Amino acid sequence: MPATRTALRRSLVAAAALPLLALALSACGYGSEAKKDDNVAPAAKGEKVDGLDTVKVGYFPNLTHATALVGDQQGIFQKELGGTKFSATTFNAGPSEIEALNAGSIDIGFIGPSPSINGYVKSKGKNLRIIGGSASGGVKLVVNPDKIKTLDDLKGKKIATPQVGNTQDVAFLNWIAERGWKVDADSGKGDVSVVRTENKVAPDAYKSGAIDGAWAPEPTASKLVSEGAKVLLDESTLWPDKKFVITNIIVSQKFLNEHPDVVEAVLRGSVKSNEWINANADQAKKAANDKLAALTGKPLAGDVLDAAWPSIQFTDDPLAATLQTQAEHAVKAGLLEEPDLKGVYDLTLLNKVLKAAGRPEVSDASLGVK
Repeated sequence: MPATRTALRRSLVAAAALPLLALALSACGYGSEAKKDDNVAPAAKGEKVDGLDTVKVGYFPNLTHATALVGDQQGIFQKELGGTKFSATTFNAGPSEIEALNAGSIDIGFIGPSPSINGYVKSKGKNLRIIGGSASGGVKLVVNPDKIKTLDDLKGKKIATPQVGNTQDVAFLNWIAERGWKVDADSGKGDVSVVRTENKVAPDAYKSGAIDGAWAPEPTASKLVSEGAKVLLDESTLWPDKKFVITNIIVSQKFLNEHPDVVEAVLRGSVKSNEWINANADQAKKAANDKLAALTGKPLAGDVLDAAWPSIQFTDDPLAATLQTQAEHAVKAGLLEEPDLKGVYDLTLLNKVLKAAGRPEVSDASLGVK
């Protein structure tokens, strides 16, 4: 194995603070700065849950985190928490959110699968648990229709992924391998040129001709479409039932042990937020975009929002089997040592909430705590 491949493997497993597995730069936002949300809608009123003054929750200002955006904007989380304040901090990179969770700067976070895996492995299973799902899908292969008309036309072209080893990068490398094409995972060179390009610069890279397309999350994929690109493949079509995890809910194990009632209240808020989103699509889109505007200073354009929204499924199920598959793809690509994910899930409280709502329990795919 080349030295560069070995070094990359070690860094992926050993450094959650590094951006190699930052889904947040792929499906969850741009940059790496954390931002305190000063736009909390309702005030905390009533009895405090478990006597706690505040629960600190992290999420990303992006559509794949619309459960958190909408639940915050509509005051759904705060209603469940009563007199315990829902305090949100937004992040633009998975490693920074994992750092914040480990440091106690946040208690609960909405985050993608790759940082969840990396954070769990790095801490040897001691610092976090995945306690629920939030969203599935929202990833597309979009291309320049003048250069690429079929999937076979990708050979010899320059296709962007957000970052080496991130969730979309792994998915694209796996798709390439299944077609029998060869690409060096470290350099991105081969039958297809995999050009690692941050989401925020992908539209400009596309316009300049530096890339011919991208395997990209929403809303980046729809932003590229607004620049003339065409959707050639929706990643959901590659998965059983067209579902794969794109956003998890994680919690500090310390906080989970000390404040299970607060965690349960946040999970009730998440379940109720998803229920409201799925029953009120137009209102939910507006609520998410209003929150994005408050957080970033600029809402998504209407055509981008309308194109991106339908490809994301909001689900309480963490789709645990797909997390395992994503880890296996990273191992096959040579970007991750074989991880031990036993114990990464604790779905006890989520299943309690679902049962109380008269809904079926969800599975941890045998990756739950004993």
